[in-house]
Amino acid sequence: MIDVVEVLQHWHAGRPKAVVADSLGIDPKSVRKYVAPAEAAGLVPGGPALSRVEWAELVRGWFPELVDAQARSRTHAQIEAHRPMIAEMRKTNTVATVHQRLRDEAGLAVGITAFRTYMAAAFPDEAARDKVTVLRPEVPPGEEAQIDYGFLGHWSDPVANRVRRVWAFVMVLACSRHMFVRPVLSVDARSWVAAHVAAAIFFGGLPRRLVPDNLATGVSRADIYDPKINRAYGDFAAHYGVLVDPARLRKPKDKPRVERPMPYVRDSFWRGRDWVDEAAMQTAALTWCMEVAGTRAHRSLEGASPLAVFNALEADALIGLPLMDFELAGWSRPKVGVDCHIRVGKALYSVPWRHIGFNVDVKQTEKLVEVFVDATLVKTWARIERGRQTDYGDYPPEKIAFFMKTPVWCRRKANELGPNVAAVVAELTALHVLHQLRSAQGVIGLADRYSPERLDAACARAMAVGDVTYRTIKGILAAGTESEGTEAPTVPVAPAHLHGPVSLFSTEVAG
Repeated sequence: MIDVVEVLQHWHAGRPKAVVADSLGIDPKSVRKYVAPAEAAGLVPGGPALSRVEWAELVRGWFPELVDAQARSRTHAQIEAHRPMIAEMRKTNTVATVHQRLRDEAGLAVGITAFRTYMAAAFPDEAARDKVTVLRPEVPPGEEAQIDYGFLGHWSDPVANRVRRVWAFVMVLACSRHMFVRPVLSVDARSWVAAHVAAAIFFGGLPRRLVPDNLATGVSRADIYDPKINRAYGDFAAHYGVLVDPARLRKPKDKPRVERPMPYVRDSFWRGRDWVDEAAMQTAALTWCMEVAGTRAHRSLEGASPLAVFNALEADALIGLPLMDFELAGWSRPKVGVDCHIRVGKALYSVPWRHIGFNVDVKQTEKLVEVFVDATLVKTWARIERGRQTDYGDYPPEKIAFFMKTPVWCRRKANELGPNVAAVVAELTALHVLHQLRSAQGVIGLADRYSPERLDAACARAMAVGDVTYRTIKGILAAGTESEGTEAPTVPVAPAHLHGPVSLFSTEVAG
């Protein structure tokens, strides 16, 4: 019954069932079995705390067979019949495997918990050996910090008028046990790195090695030998000169100094308090870390307080804060669309057309958006919250010739071709510039087929007869009559087809 009470206490403190099973060495199915009556009774993780005595009383009602000596005796008798087989299998297999094979191959109808109880009584030496825990060596000052998120509870947000889940980012210095706690409403990558930065400021530095859990906010790929840290977390580690060494996947004993204080943080700091907003929680947490958690007598420190040990041994051993502040950045990997734009947040940014169809790495800071291809910076934009940022230089030239030949460009080019060309273009772009822009571009384009002198003369004759349309000037040049009298040649005129106003440019174009 003691094992069941311990399972329920761990679960009620907010630890996931899988973590409870791994930490206590119990089959996950058994954990779910013991937790099921508590869930059916309406108990939830993080609810009002129950004493061990209260839990024991509930367990007696839910699992009477655990305290029934006769039932236990009958169960042990069933297992005893397989003792020779058990003794042989224990030479090469774990208790869980022995139980599984007896259940599947010999038809043993006994649960894993009852089987473990029998094993402890029938093979006491082996049971004692399995329970041996190797003490972790003492960590030198300034060498290691252990990091994790823990669920605090639910909070009624008075502004949003809804219930929100609140988590605690906790960093514990392994030597002094001094801790930093930061309540957060979001557990994304940006919040994760921001909490690390706040912890560095709180301690006045960081230890050389950080041991976080394998959360996706910091670790992209969990691996015992070669874990992959995400870009934002890697940038943080490089800036502060620390090593990020994640714990093994689902191995809470790799970071016990941050796992054990979680119920204490939840009970001492969080429960029974009212909060105005997230900022108020974070401010109160800093005070609590210094005045309550920091000054408590710690059993592992032989009664000394974490804050006293920190000030005496660890503060000066930490890596000092860099001279430059760390700039928080978010990383994403969007795909370049056929319109040469990528989506970052709620905004669109153009990138060079050669990268269409490929994913690019995007670093987003408070002021800038930087685009990288194979670690090479290919584009930089001023960050906007919404809208579109477009540089028409990112498009193939032949695709945007019309958009690049603006009225200003047309006037400048016309001045290079001759005074009469400049006069014609000035007239075309004086009124209804968007409607006449194509005509102005066409007139200038005639310089690709005819010399500037002939084009200037043709423009002079067109002005003389009062018809400066592109079609008339083109007809004069085609007939070769630009140097003849003032009468313009007869040119068939097709009906005009106006396309209406055309939006030429994004209001924000990169310089």
